[in-house]
Amino acid sequence: MESAYGATLLGNGHVRFCLWAPDAKSVDLVVGNIAHPMLREDGGDFTLTLTAKPGTRYNYLINDQHRVPDPASRLQPAGVHCTSVVADPADYAWQQNDWQGLSWHTAVICEVHVGAMGGFDGVCKALPELAASGYNVIELMPIGSFEGERNWGYDGVLPYAPEASYGTPASLKAMIDEAHRLGMAVMLDVVYNHFGPVGNYLAYYASSFFRHDVHTPWGDAIDFRRPQVARYFIDNALMWLHEYRFDGLRLDAVHAIKPSSFLDELAAAVRASCATGREVFLVVENEDNRASLLRGDYDAQWNDDGHNALHVMLTHEHEGYYADFIDDPTAKVAGMLCEGFIFQGQPDRRGIRRGEPGHGLPPTSFVLFLQNHDQIGNRPLGERLASLVPEADLRAVQVLVALCPMIPLFFMGEEWGCQTPFYYFTDYQDELAEKVREGRSKEFAHFSGFTDPASRQRIPDPNAEDTFEASIPRVDNPALARIWKSWFSHLLYLRKTQLSSRMQQCHAMGCTVLAERALLARWRLADGCIWEIALNVSPRDVAWSRDPEAETIWSEPPDAIQHPDILPAHSVIVSASTARDRDHAFDA
Repeated sequence: MESAYGATLLGNGHVRFCLWAPDAKSVDLVVGNIAHPMLREDGGDFTLTLTAKPGTRYNYLINDQHRVPDPASRLQPAGVHCTSVVADPADYAWQQNDWQGLSWHTAVICEVHVGAMGGFDGVCKALPELAASGYNVIELMPIGSFEGERNWGYDGVLPYAPEASYGTPASLKAMIDEAHRLGMAVMLDVVYNHFGPVGNYLAYYASSFFRHDVHTPWGDAIDFRRPQVARYFIDNALMWLHEYRFDGLRLDAVHAIKPSSFLDELAAAVRASCATGREVFLVVENEDNRASLLRGDYDAQWNDDGHNALHVMLTHEHEGYYADFIDDPTAKVAGMLCEGFIFQGQPDRRGIRRGEPGHGLPPTSFVLFLQNHDQIGNRPLGERLASLVPEADLRAVQVLVALCPMIPLFFMGEEWGCQTPFYYFTDYQDELAEKVREGRSKEFAHFSGFTDPASRQRIPDPNAEDTFEASIPRVDNPALARIWKSWFSHLLYLRKTQLSSRMQQCHAMGCTVLAERALLARWRLADGCIWEIALNVSPRDVAWSRDPEAETIWSEPPDAIQHPDILPAHSVIVSASTARDRDHAFDA
């Protein structure tokens, strides 16, 4: 899929170079020690076609002053400040050429950090075990080139170039090829709302890439009104989907993308580019809860509302954004299971109304999770739920996530009950490193337990290599990990055999609060079957009326079904029953 920008092989021993530099008076393409003047075209593009081959190192000289890498570089082996390299899109011989992808309603996602997994080769080696655990979609945190050797990926500055510390473009393609061989799809988290703080040279030659009247948490907003900017990111999305054969994209924090019409433009371009029969997923993270996106070309949204309500129900935490969910979290979880979004236009704790009505959206419009990189790593000490809540409650809510008709997502290691923390980590130096440390400390200064400087010393230094090393998932007790993994894989096997194929026309029938931290939710599946989940993570038994004709799909613990009129404390029961006329509100 040819890009408008960067270095494009023309197939005749020539390469076309193109840079959008509307502020520049002159741009030279520097190859070796030779500067080749580029031709300025209408709109601010500078172009040049030159005899060159894959492996050619180059950069751009702006106004005879600034030598910069190509912002659309496909290969950046020496880091984000150094020369770019002409890459050959055909550098890998694909094996799984008949792969067409998976249907979205069958997806079970594992989110992974490529660096913590040992690079692209490390992820590739782990794929068989991940597949055996029941995952069929692997979602990579962002892989665009960033400053240093360690980063979550959301500070990338060269979004076309896979991070060199993770491996080569060919090793990334080999990993995706292996996933397809195993019947697994691969998604990529992409960051189109900002650039990282180091290695972004656009201000030298394209200040209009940004708009100074709209600000984001990362600085001036990207100006998607400009066709060149929109094209830069759309071409990036198409590159990942076609050149690398990713099966889908998760768009980070799209509420920071203005105007939001860019999202429609991008989705339309993606859908138009894909051959009939190929399955490609488009998922957003969006604080605005824009239901209208999900009624169009986007498959789903990360359900942060759902996570937050479940987390508060489990932990009683109430600081930060959890303050929006502390008021009757059980009712909020019930509402989420019915309609996906909790905020559908109501004011939040700051008095800001957010969200759109989500009535009628199918459950598959929502990706539900108990943990992800944000919800673990943005804690002061990076704790996973396995070290925060009793195992019985954690298992019960994992059953809810795994066997409800939303799309489940788990964070790497959840399949074996991992307790390794996942910290926020970077690899900055000098003044910026100190600013990151200070910013991390100030972020949690109002949290209980971290209000004084001495207590904040416990927060790991993001720039220390030890912080990254401590975030690599590890098995502390192999015997317990095997038991947990067997339990987890059986859970996902039941989802595959009992639920996934019946979800296309699924809709929620309602959810009743049985007691504090206990509820009963029902969905009608495509074949008319009633799917029911009764959850009780309270410390006391709860009375309920179980359908005597229902088939038990799963009970946790196994003896939870001994008494048909009692839902035991710390339990969950999943059942299926023959369809009857029960689309109306029901009594528990």
